[in-house]
Formats: sequence, structure tokens, C-alpha cells
Amino acid sequence: MMMDLCELSPSYVRSIAPYQPGKPIAELAREMGLDERGIVKLASNENPRGIGPRTRAAVEAAIGEIARYPDGNGFELKQALAKRYHVDMASVVLGNGSNDVLELVALAFLGPGRAAVFAQHCFAVYPLATQARGARSIVVAAKNSAPDLEAMARAIDDETYVAWIANPNNPTGTFARHEEIEAFLRRVPERVLVVLDEAYNEYLPPELRSDTVKLIKRHPNLVITRTFSKAYGLAGLRVGYALAHPSVADVMNRVRQPFNVNSVALAAATAALDDMEFVARSYALNLQGMKQIEEGARALGLSYIPSHGNFITVQVGKAGEIYKRLLRRSVIVRPVTGYGLPEHLRITIGTAEENEKFLGALAAALKE
Repeated sequence: MMMDLCELSPSYVRSIAPYQPGKPIAELAREMGLDERGIVKLASNENPRGIGPRTRAAVEAAIGEIARYPDGNGFELKQALAKRYHVDMASVVLGNGSNDVLELVALAFLGPGRAAVFAQHCFAVYPLATQARGARSIVVAAKNSAPDLEAMARAIDDETYVAWIANPNNPTGTFARHEEIEAFLRRVPERVLVVLDEAYNEYLPPELRSDTVKLIKRHPNLVITRTFSKAYGLAGLRVGYALAHPSVADVMNRVRQPFNVNSVALAAATAALDDMEFVARSYALNLQGMKQIEEGARALGLSYIPSHGNFITVQVGKAGEIYKRLLRRSVIVRPVTGYGLPEHLRITIGTAEENEKFLGALAAALKE
């Protein structure tokens, strides 16, 4: 009888449930015989505006050099990020999307006999990255759909080396203010790395924005991660980064693959970082779209979790069934049962036309 080679992997790896991304448009078209051009995807928190002309020009220029390996150190992008955030280049770690950077934290600082703490309804990568290293997960109940930072601090034990916090949180969109984050940092032991995942930072209103990067000087155990996949529109190129104390960044770079960010992505991200007009317009479009979806949800008698990202999580009842009905109407959203929210769907904010199609499909799905 042939050996099951799966059994050769560690038990904690075999028990991982793989991450489930949002359904691609082409896949839905194949499954249901739909016209791709009529499908609206509001499942993966992408920027409906695409990319700006400055970024497109950088991509086109970089294509001519794709026969060569990229700069393994990402010098130009690191330099631009260091200048933007007033940090040393040694504090910057680049990744193949911010997911990659999160994995680097786990790879560098977690392992068997160690633990990580995170909240209920957290981003799926936190438990996955923790479990993949053989570390123990400490899951703390959410408070009003948000991470309960006080409870998370109390849950830290002698084996805890990482605390994962998404702010705004995905998939609930909740937000912890600057003073709450700093209070948490003051409470946790210095040996615990606090990973502050700010993937949706650019969608915060001005009154909630703060310079969290400055906290690294007072709290060298803080790691801030951000991405170019959301407001900058580069989800398909996969570029993320971490800002950390140089000693922490050094360890993360030791386990980083040397060419983990490709040359086109490096060029696009460097150009996108300076295109603040594009980001500002993306923020404005998201603000309008959020209001449109909120008003539509209220008109349908549905409750939702107020969000500070480019998505909103709406309570629809039998979410799995509503999700399938929406697919039949050429609308893709995101079920969040796996996040402990079986009655909710997460909807990315799209263009006005996309939002309108979703709301019309949702109204019909609820009546079906």
C-alpha cells in the first residue's frame, strides 16, 4: 500500500484550512455561463479605479527590463518609503504584498513552543501564519465587532511573541484610535512584537489619521505593515512593506526571499507612492460609495458594521444562500462565515454603477 506523503508534513501544517480568496470573475463566468463583461466583483477590496497614468507609464517602462532579475534589495522603493515616513532605509522590509510581510514576521519570530495573540473576526492570514510555524494561537473574543485590545493584553502569556492587530480591521472595518494603540503598546512586554496591519490606512478620514510610524521610536517592538494593493490599485502586482526597528527589520530580511518583489511591481509602487492625487480621488470615490451602500442597506432594512476601510460588512441573514443568489445575478461579494460571521457578507466599495448593480441584485436576492 502506497504511503500517504501528506503524512510526512508536520501535523500542524496538515490541519491548516487553506486561505479562500474572493472568487475570480473568469471562474464565475465559466461556472455559470455568464458574460464576464456583465460581472461585478466586490469581493477582494480592490480599487475600482485601477491605476493612475503615472503608475501605468512606470509599468510600461519596466516591461523592457523583465528579462533581468529585479533589484533584490528594492533600493529605489525603499528609498522612497524611507523619505516618505522619515525612517532609515534599514527600517524597511519589502514583500510580495503585505501578506508576504506578515508571513516574514511569523517565520522570523514564531515556532513550536511560542504563541501569537489576535482577535476574533481577524484577518485570516494571522491564524494561518501562526499555525504554519507550529505556534499556538490565542484567540480573544471581539468587543462590538472590534479587537478588544485590553483583553488581548491580558491574554498574553510567557510564550507569546507576536500580537496581530489589523487597523482598520478586516473584515469588520472597525478602527482603534491612536491613543488606544499606544496604550496597548505600553501594556505588552517588550519581547512581544506588535504587528499593526494598516492595509486600509489611506481610507481613513483626516480626523482619524495619525503618524503611527513615530511610535516605533518609543516602542521598538512595533511593526507596521502596509500595502499598495488597496488605495494604490496594485493588487495584481503584489507589493507590501513593513516599517520596523532596524534590528527587527534585519531579522525579517534574513528570511525574506531575495527576489520576492518583481521589477514591474517595484517600478509601479515607486511611481504610485508619489501620486497622491490618485490616492485622494480614490478616497473620495470610496467615501461616496460607502454612503451609497449604507443608504441602500438601510433602505432594505439591513444592519451593517460601520467601516473605515474600502468595504462594508452587512448582515443579510442566510448569508451563504444570499451569496449564491448574488452569483447567479453576476455579482461577487465575500462570505465571511470563516471569520465567525455566518449571517454577514463583506462588500467591497465599487464605482457608483457597480454599487447600484449590487444593491439591485441584493434586493432581488432577499425576495427570492
